Amino acid sequence: MQFLPELTLLGAGLIIFIVSLGKTNADTTRNVAIGLGAAVFVATLLSFSQTGKLFFDAYQVDLYSQVFKTLIAGAMLIVLLLGKDLKGIDNSVRPEYYLFLFISVLGLMMLVSSVELLSIFVALELSSFAVYIMVPMRSDKGNQRFQMEAGIKYLLFGVTATGFMLFGMSYMYGLTGSTQLSVIVEKLSLMYSQPAAVVAMMMVLAGFFYKLAIFPFHFWVPDVYEGASNETTAFIASVPKLAAVALLIRLVSLINGEGQVIVNVLMVCAVLSMFYGNLSALVQKDIKRMLGFSGIAHAGFVLLGILTFQITGYANALYYIIGYVVMNLACFLVVCTVSQKGENVMIEDLSGLHKRSPFMAFTLAVGLFALAGIPPFVGFMGKFMLLTSALKEGYLLLVILAALNTAIAIFYYLSVVRVTFCNDPEERADVSSSLLTNAASVFLLLVIVIMGVTPQRFVDFASSAVQTIM
Repeated sequence: MQFLPELTLLGAGLIIFIVSLGKTNADTTRNVAIGLGAAVFVATLLSFSQTGKLFFDAYQVDLYSQVFKTLIAGAMLIVLLLGKDLKGIDNSVRPEYYLFLFISVLGLMMLVSSVELLSIFVALELSSFAVYIMVPMRSDKGNQRFQMEAGIKYLLFGVTATGFMLFGMSYMYGLTGSTQLSVIVEKLSLMYSQPAAVVAMMMVLAGFFYKLAIFPFHFWVPDVYEGASNETTAFIASVPKLAAVALLIRLVSLINGEGQVIVNVLMVCAVLSMFYGNLSALVQKDIKRMLGFSGIAHAGFVLLGILTFQITGYANALYYIIGYVVMNLACFLVVCTVSQKGENVMIEDLSGLHKRSPFMAFTLAVGLFALAGIPPFVGFMGKFMLLTSALKEGYLLLVILAALNTAIAIFYYLSVVRVTFCNDPEERADVSSSLLTNAASVFLLLVIVIMGVTPQRFVDFASSAVQTIM
C-alpha cells in the first residue's frame, strides 16, 4: 500500500502504451486516459494514511509526501479533463502524449518522497524528460513550428539547471560523506561558514528554482508557455510546481536560517522574481505568456514563506502554492475552452466572453481576481498570510516590496477582466463547454472560495504535514 500510487501510475502507463500499439479512435484513448487518471487519484486516497521507508531509506512515505501525491494526482486529473479533446496535440501521437504525461507524474510523485540525493536526481529527470517530449507534440498550425523551438529551449535550459544541481550534489556528498538528507542535515548545518557548503546548497537549489521559474532560472517560461499546446502549458504551469515546492521545503529546512549568505540570495531571488514577472506581464498580449510571467512573480511570493524558516511559514507557502495551482487551472480551463482548434488565445480574443459563454467568463474572472489577491478568494488569504509570517520574522522591506507588486499585478489581471466583460464580442463565435468542463469549473471555483473563506483549517493541516519532516 505504501507504493500503491506509483504502482498504479506504472500500470496506467503500461495500459496506455498497449493502447498506443493498436489503432484506436481518439474518444477511446481519451476515455481510457481519464479513467486511469481517476484510478490514480483513488489510489492516492487509499494510501493516504500509509507511512514508512522503502529502498534502503532512500524513499520516505509520510503525511507530507502523501498530501503532495494526492494534490499531484488531483491536478493531473483536472488537466486531463480540461484537455479532454487534445485539440492542440497532433492526432498521430495522442496515445504517446498520455503515456509521457503519466510518466512525468510518476517522476513527480517519486520526487516528493525522495529523501536521498540520487533518488531525487532520478525522479527529477524522469519527470522532466517526459515533459521535454510533450512540448513538441503540438500540432502544426499554419506551418508554424514554434513548438519545436520551445521544446529545444526547455530542454537546453533544463539540462543546464540539472548540471548545476548535480554538481552541487557532488559537493554535498564530498562535504558530508553521505547522500541521505537526514545525514546531510546534521553535518551541513555546521559548515555554513565554509564557501563550499554555500556553493553546494545554491547549486542544488538551482534545479528547483528552474522548476518553479524563479529568477534567474525563468528564461524558458514565456517561450515554452506560448509554444506548447494549451493542455501541455496547463500541466507545466501547475503540477510540477507542487513537487518543486515540496522538495524545496525539504532542502531549505536543511539551512534552518543559519546560512546568512544563502538567505540573502533567496531574498534577492524573491524580489527580482516578483518585479520581473509582474512588470513583464503588463505588456503581454498572449494570455498564456501573461500567465507565465505572473507565475514567475507568484514563485517569488512562495519564497517569502520559505524564507521564514519556520513551520508556519512553510505551511503558508504550501497553502499558497495549492491555491495558485487551483487558480491557474481555472484560468487554463477557460483558455482551453475558448481555443476552438488548439490555437493560442490572445487577450483580445476574450472580448465579450460574458455574452458568448457567461459561465466561462465568470470562471475566468474568479480565477483572475484570486490571482490578483482580491478577497474573499484564496489568493488574498495566501498573500496575506505569507506577508504576515514574513513580517513577524523582520522582513519589513520584503513585505513592502511584495505589497507593491500586488498592486502592479492587480492592473494587468483586471485589464483582462475588463476585456472579457466590457468589450463588444464583434463577430467572434460563441464558446461551447461540455458538462464535464462545467463540472470541473464548478469544482475549481468552490475550492478557490472555500480555501479563501476558511483558510485556517487548511493551514493547520499543512502545518501538521510539514511537522513530519522537521
